Amino acid sequence: MSSRRKTITIIGAGPGGLAAAMLLARTGARVRILERNDRVGGRCSALEANGFRFDLGPTFFLYPRVLAEIFAAVGRDLFAEAPMTRLDPQYRIKFGAGGKIDATPDLERMTQEIAAICPRDAASFRRFMDDNRVKLARFRPILESPFQGALDLVRPSLLQALPWVKPWLSVAGELRRYFTDPRLAIAFSFQSKYLGMSPYQCPSLFSILAFLEYEHGVYHPQGGCSAVSERMAEIAEEMGVEIHRNEPVEQLLFSGKRVVGVRTSAGAYPTDALVINADFARAMHRLVPDALRKRWSNRQIRKKKFSCSTFMMYLGVDGVEEQLAHHTIYIAKDYDRNLDEIERLHVLSEDPSIYVQNACITDPTLAPPGMSTLYVLAPVTHRHPNVDWSVERLRFRDRVVRQMEKLGVRNLERRIRFEKILTPADWDTNHEIHLGATFNLAHNLGQMLHLRPRNRFDELEGVYLVGGGTHPGSGLPVIYESARITSRLLEADLGLTAEPVPTREAPLVETSMSPAY
Repeated sequence: MSSRRKTITIIGAGPGGLAAAMLLARTGARVRILERNDRVGGRCSALEANGFRFDLGPTFFLYPRVLAEIFAAVGRDLFAEAPMTRLDPQYRIKFGAGGKIDATPDLERMTQEIAAICPRDAASFRRFMDDNRVKLARFRPILESPFQGALDLVRPSLLQALPWVKPWLSVAGELRRYFTDPRLAIAFSFQSKYLGMSPYQCPSLFSILAFLEYEHGVYHPQGGCSAVSERMAEIAEEMGVEIHRNEPVEQLLFSGKRVVGVRTSAGAYPTDALVINADFARAMHRLVPDALRKRWSNRQIRKKKFSCSTFMMYLGVDGVEEQLAHHTIYIAKDYDRNLDEIERLHVLSEDPSIYVQNACITDPTLAPPGMSTLYVLAPVTHRHPNVDWSVERLRFRDRVVRQMEKLGVRNLERRIRFEKILTPADWDTNHEIHLGATFNLAHNLGQMLHLRPRNRFDELEGVYLVGGGTHPGSGLPVIYESARITSRLLEADLGLTAEPVPTREAPLVETSMSPAY
């Protein structure tokens, strides 16, 4: 092995790319990030205007353990570097069919919330928690390991986990084992939307998402999730990582099937290894000649199932919404129909489910005094010929505003001081997300583990993947985990050794707690 210092190039300064940069910088390699935008974070970046600050994408921090361990690996304390507030209640769910739940991590209070909806289901909550605690423990080694081929499926850890994973069940089917009231089944299964999927299509493994909320907490980082990305970039640069903003990659340079460099408008950069943190399908179409791909050719990508998309409204408004929780979810009266319209029919719902973040009741730094930010999200179909967003954009916007009235938001139109809308077409065109599918490839059984694009990308040499398009999948905790998996593979392939840094046990508790409303 040559003693020459190795060079690693990362395309994209999203959460996975930033985490990989921090970990790889420990090895003494030269690490370079090429970011197409003027700010870091990708979908976990900030949108700022007129004194208002919004998270572009993710708005809460779940299961911080993974990122805390990454910070500890580079000698940092996540909660000191990026202060967070654990929310209680975590969010409010309002059901179009009637009733509400203030979801709290206090198990006794949560049992009472469930009893108010359906007394006979109250005892099932602790059983759900106990079962999913074991499920996570059994499946955690699988989520933390690479899957580079079918032989990995016969690992003892996976075989031992199968009885708990129940691959023949969906999340919705799993929840029916615990709750007879359909509203409660929804309350513990809507989290499949974090993966951009219907609970009827999402594998039962992902019932652990609701468990993680109640067991490990839902957090608001000061300044939003984007502030965590920004601090990660600062730490990476302190470690010697080069971050080139406003420099999109235009071309990969090949020697056979090995990537040996990248080209941007600033010139060519030779590299020993390439980490792709861009949207997977878009990166393949833009950067890798179709002739070099077989399993992930353009034709094969067209056959794949992609997640739903999101219709977004970022609103800066006069006044403080004291009656509105930090996070509020409105569930459509006919939730099954709403899901079908998104996933199968690819049409817009008359009664869409929506999510509203009212972060200023926890973090007033996000808006000018006396004002608030309202982040509004409606799950919708990814780009499809059935929906012309140039026609539907404002029509659907008005429909979403009417839904907010059901959450007690009054006189909204006359109080708006800033407004920005993103549709699936905008995600696709302006943010380089294939089909506007904001949660990437769907997480069905045919697109998980070794059937997902692999962390060490097997179609090219010297290329690695991080982010929601590779194993383990979408969502901030597993995106950070993808960075750990990929970094270990890359270090082994290049013969790199992480330099020791002073570490201590990663903190697993928050630095502060406060009510969410």
